[in-house]
Amino acid sequence: MSPRKSDSRERMVLSAAALLREYGAGATSIDRVLAHSGAPRGSVYHHFPGGRAQLIDEAVALAGDFISGLIDAAARADDPVEAVDAFFGLWRERLVESDFRAGCPIVAVAVETNDEAPHLARSAAAVFGRWQEALAALFIRHGLPEPRGRRLAAFTIAAVEGAVIMCRAERSTAALEAAATEIHDLLLSVLRNRPATGPGSDQGPPSHPQ
Repeated sequence: MSPRKSDSRERMVLSAAALLREYGAGATSIDRVLAHSGAPRGSVYHHFPGGRAQLIDEAVALAGDFISGLIDAAARADDPVEAVDAFFGLWRERLVESDFRAGCPIVAVAVETNDEAPHLARSAAAVFGRWQEALAALFIRHGLPEPRGRRLAAFTIAAVEGAVIMCRAERSTAALEAAATEIHDLLLSVLRNRPATGPGSDQGPPSHPQ
């Protein structure tokens, strides 16, 4: 049974997100999306009157929503260290399963200059911001003061994204494993061994066991 015509829009957005992960924004053309999705050519401007820029923008939003959902689920977890470990594990699985071809579609858009559609960079920045806000909420809920929680959230996202780029170049998970181990140890220190100080304290772990 052939897919319904009403499915073509969703298929195109999903295909665009997949192509961004593997080929980057510059190589994610309308023709390539059509070939990947199997959508009819006539559906392009029916569903996406803004053309390629609109399609990529929606693919960025879709990918951002997916990861945000995972982080939001982690934010409800009892153990934030295990939650962040699982976040690194997700990226490890994606790298290995794709033979190190698939990276982050948000990075793919963020690192490329697109003078014709500058809003794409803003969309990528907004996604990174949502991820950081969700992680910061997780850390703050588990006892970190807000400034430290926000810094640690930004650091975690930066560590993941940078490690994924290195892993693709090196065709190895070594960089991601190293980042995951360091973040794990850091979280154990600042979240599980925080001293019982007053609100707003931004101190490190206690010098003596509690």
